[in-house]
Amino acid sequence: MNSDPVPSNGIGFSIAGPLSGPASGPFCKDSPLKILTAIRTAERVAAVSIFLSMVVLYFSNVLARQVGGTFASDFAWVEEAVRLMSLFLVFFTVGLALEKGRHAGVHTWRDRIARATGLPLRKVIDAVGFVFCVYLVYLSYQMTAFVYGMGQKSPTLNVPVFWMYLAPTTGFALMALRYALSFFDRIDRFAGQASEEL
Repeated sequence: MNSDPVPSNGIGFSIAGPLSGPASGPFCKDSPLKILTAIRTAERVAAVSIFLSMVVLYFSNVLARQVGGTFASDFAWVEEAVRLMSLFLVFFTVGLALEKGRHAGVHTWRDRIARATGLPLRKVIDAVGFVFCVYLVYLSYQMTAFVYGMGQKSPTLNVPVFWMYLAPTTGFALMALRYALSFFDRIDRFAGQASEEL
């Protein structure tokens, strides 16, 4: 019998559910866990890269303003670029925040209601959150397709505007993935909240 400890997912808690137990059912392989690990890595790399790029660009813009003249006007695009990058930074990290239980919520009320009523309130929250995020993905995609069809471009960056609408589409999709994994006990996104209340 295998007595090895359950491997950590790199975020501070272990993967719960069938992925850490015996192989059974359609999710018996390690592929879902490997895919999720790859997604986490991509999210972190993107977040760190975007944040560092924002710092470098904004610092360069401040230096250019100190120099002044035509040199400063060459950096007029930086502020809009940083605003656009901050949008992607937020939506690329909402999935990680949800997985770690860092979204705002009244945890004590939720758990008290669940104990008093006997309802699987966490499962209900995961199901409602998944449906809502999928709906927002649909709306974001529709808006992205509409703006793409219009062919609008940013006046300062001279890039298609539809790119910024891909940020919420991606972010809500990452949140929907976490809600689904939590619903099927593939991750425990409530572990961090429980440790904070102790």
